[in-house]
Amino acid sequence: MSAVYTSAAGQPGVAFELDGQPVTAHPGETILKAAQRHGVEIPHLCYTDGLRPDGNCRACVVEIAGERTLAPSCCRAPTDGMKVQAASPRARKSQQMVVEMLLSDMPDVGYQWNDDKPNTPELIAAGAYPSSARGAFDSNSAEAVGQHGELSEWADRMGVSVRPALKALRREQPAPDLSHPAMAVNLDACIQCNRCVRACREEQVNDVIGYALRGADSKIVFDLDDPMAESTCVACGECVQACPTGALSPKTHIGSQKVDRQVDSVCPFCGVGCLITYNVRDEKIISVEGRDGPANHGRLCVKGRFGFDYAHHPDRLTVPLIRKPGVPKEVRPYGADWQGTFREATWDEALDLAAGTLKSLRDTHGPKALAGFGSAKGSNEEAYLFQKLVRTGFGSNNVDHCTRLCHASSVAALLEGVGSGAVSNPVNDVEHAELIFVIGSNPTANHPVAATWMKNAAKRGAKIVLADPRVTDIGRHAWRTLQFKADTDVAMLNALIHTVIDEGLVDEAFIKDRANNFEGLKANVMGCSPEAMAPVCGIPAETLREVARAFATAKSSMILWGMGVSQHVHGTDNARCLIALCAVTGQIGKPGSGLHPLRGQNNVQGASDAGLIPMMFPNYQRVDNAGAHAWFEEFWGTKLDEAPGYTVVEIMHKALAPDSDPHKVRGMYIMGENPAMSDPDLNHARHALASLQHLVVQDIFLTETAWLADVVLPASAWPEKTGTASNTDRMVQMGRRALNPPGDAQPDLWIIQQIAARMGLAWNYEGDESGVAAVYDEMRQAMHASIEGITWDRLERDSSVTYPCLTQEDPGQPIVFKDQFPTPTGRLQLVPASVIPAAETPNADYPLVLITGRQLEHWHTGSMTRRSTVLDAIEPMATASLHGDELSRLGVVPGALVGIRSRRGMVQVRVRRDDGTPRGTVFMPFAYVEAAANLLTNAALDPFGKIPEFKYCAVAVERLEVAAS
Repeated sequence: MSAVYTSAAGQPGVAFELDGQPVTAHPGETILKAAQRHGVEIPHLCYTDGLRPDGNCRACVVEIAGERTLAPSCCRAPTDGMKVQAASPRARKSQQMVVEMLLSDMPDVGYQWNDDKPNTPELIAAGAYPSSARGAFDSNSAEAVGQHGELSEWADRMGVSVRPALKALRREQPAPDLSHPAMAVNLDACIQCNRCVRACREEQVNDVIGYALRGADSKIVFDLDDPMAESTCVACGECVQACPTGALSPKTHIGSQKVDRQVDSVCPFCGVGCLITYNVRDEKIISVEGRDGPANHGRLCVKGRFGFDYAHHPDRLTVPLIRKPGVPKEVRPYGADWQGTFREATWDEALDLAAGTLKSLRDTHGPKALAGFGSAKGSNEEAYLFQKLVRTGFGSNNVDHCTRLCHASSVAALLEGVGSGAVSNPVNDVEHAELIFVIGSNPTANHPVAATWMKNAAKRGAKIVLADPRVTDIGRHAWRTLQFKADTDVAMLNALIHTVIDEGLVDEAFIKDRANNFEGLKANVMGCSPEAMAPVCGIPAETLREVARAFATAKSSMILWGMGVSQHVHGTDNARCLIALCAVTGQIGKPGSGLHPLRGQNNVQGASDAGLIPMMFPNYQRVDNAGAHAWFEEFWGTKLDEAPGYTVVEIMHKALAPDSDPHKVRGMYIMGENPAMSDPDLNHARHALASLQHLVVQDIFLTETAWLADVVLPASAWPEKTGTASNTDRMVQMGRRALNPPGDAQPDLWIIQQIAARMGLAWNYEGDESGVAAVYDEMRQAMHASIEGITWDRLERDSSVTYPCLTQEDPGQPIVFKDQFPTPTGRLQLVPASVIPAAETPNADYPLVLITGRQLEHWHTGSMTRRSTVLDAIEPMATASLHGDELSRLGVVPGALVGIRSRRGMVQVRVRRDDGTPRGTVFMPFAYVEAAANLLTNAALDPFGKIPEFKYCAVAVERLEVAAS
């Protein structure tokens, strides 16, 4: 009799017999998973980790004593005393028969080869993948064996070969579908295991792939049997990753699956922080796979899976450039020849000119004459060194980055209210939420993998409330949709808070023990009843009350918000209201309850943590706090500026200040940011950049900002560097170098240190990869109150650790504020907010409201994604979205060319119909240089976060008869 087994969770295990040996299963574990854990491999095809067991292929059947039929081990749980045989003659014969029958229908030439032989002439001639992908493969060898992925693997391991008589009965093979830019559909290799269906419908919840017809006619379909490119597929590629035979494949990785190396890293796009693996062949990334990271568990989106080839684009900067004398500073069109503007230089010449001129300006005009923009697209170590360079080398706090354009107002409200600028719970904690309040965010486009956790929760029964002027895709899964009028966030949120107080739904214990200024908040919302606010925000009073009740009475409610909340002149007030709503209901500091501002870029959280902001040292210690100031002066061994620096938009104003202004900015160093596309009122921003006496730009492409530079330094793309990034969930994650930078391009970390040396700083960071581990260790000391327990060695081992983490034994704290808040009093500070109108409102000349944002395929200013073959093929053209009624009023049809005009500029763009965009508004993504939305936007600032009002300005739309030249 075997000993009683107890699982790690303290629950008794299940003791059973497998192939004559006593084994144990964890509670809820299947026979298949228990067998794998004990080193027994059972054939399986329809099952893979991460997907619900389906049991349809029957390759995994086992024999159970006392049962007449064989059982699928992938979806059968053992019971105490059960006797299972996975390799009995009966079980083995059935397993072999299933594999042989499936193999008999396979094409002679497959798409996912298990050996290292290159592609055959037959495969190429068959057109299984486009000519653009063929360069990655040879075509001179004989036919390979083991051509059908996992199916061939199991056939080889079980000694199965197909009898000629069975092969003669092979099904009629369907034609390939090569319509999609990213993926090839070759259903002649499909075994109908349904893994792609489950991946699409149950994991990503995109509901595109289905299983149609019956019997011998049954097949996998996209929507209503549409070609993949014409379906509603969002190209997440989850189906490709799930497919066991290559019937669904990335076009860049068909045929031999052998690669030169696999390198684990982190996705370089949004703030979700998906862990990935780069597949590298011939010094090029040919495909990307999702890893089982804590934020993504193997899932990816179209950018993460197919947006990798920007690193190989011919536009990459490969040598330093110096502006030719007398050439005017202007943004040139995409693809313009740079040789008339710049000349090539050596690194020594470029660095000497870059740093020497900055040093001269500092010495002549004082430290306030210089400013630096760091990058949220680089590593933590780069952000830390960059802000240290500005503070200790330039001599001021004039350092900022795109957080100023992203969540600066959210951070201001969070620091004020809860004492921390980061999230209280990770995104996938929505698994424990009964109600999920999504406001000012389009997660399926901006944070697609995060959106999958929300959709999974909705399928489980959680209620999603979508609050947004635009009804986006997540609205399909929402319990209630609050399509409030743009700019009325505070009115709507105060109405919810009023209802909670008015109807006696306040968590009195939480307010008594953990919050300050409740009476001030109560007095402020007294006049904000739903009945009073309904005409203001456009939501019926009863709906507001219903949502408030649901939020307050749920066992767990969680708020997730995006830049629709933060990018207003009242962005800080918007976030204050969200904090207050959580506080009065006690919905914070526990699983499934809390506050989560969804961070936009891959390392905007980490760059902010590392001090890449003008009023904060690393770990959000104010530069004008005497204690923090003294600590960093001692730590860095130099005098530091005591006054906060200027922010992104303020620096642009200071660049155009008169010479008499002692704080006039005359020189800038910009690393990996593109303010000539990302700043509001671009004509003003570009004029400011062009007016600088000296501009140094460090980037991987000749961006719109780089066209205005005096010196351009060619840097490293994310796959070309080793370093850490911190995601929206407060996870510090390791990225590893997969490639070398092209030509003479150099790692960003090396370039920063070279500039520092020429500015007179005696740094010495020794070690591989430009001393990245030494830089990280110094940053860890500077941020000891948050990440002291996260050592470099630990990250190399674990890839991802959540902070706060104070010792090496500390597992990290995914959920914070359980007992107290890191405020001076330990209590949450409630801050009332009043309704404030936008800085600019529509009138007869400008009757519509412009809302800007991102779209699924293109990210930020487009410098990376528009140089990705797949992403630009899916969304190649700038568009503006309007409601069908607005299109009718204008007399235009989808696809027509219109002009959009504001008080600051005008763009020409094609229109698309989107009835989720409310009447009276226009939505534009800002990634397209040929129709730069930020030529129109307003630079008015939130007074607390100093963030521009990207989400609201007045515009006019007019039909254009003739396309622009």
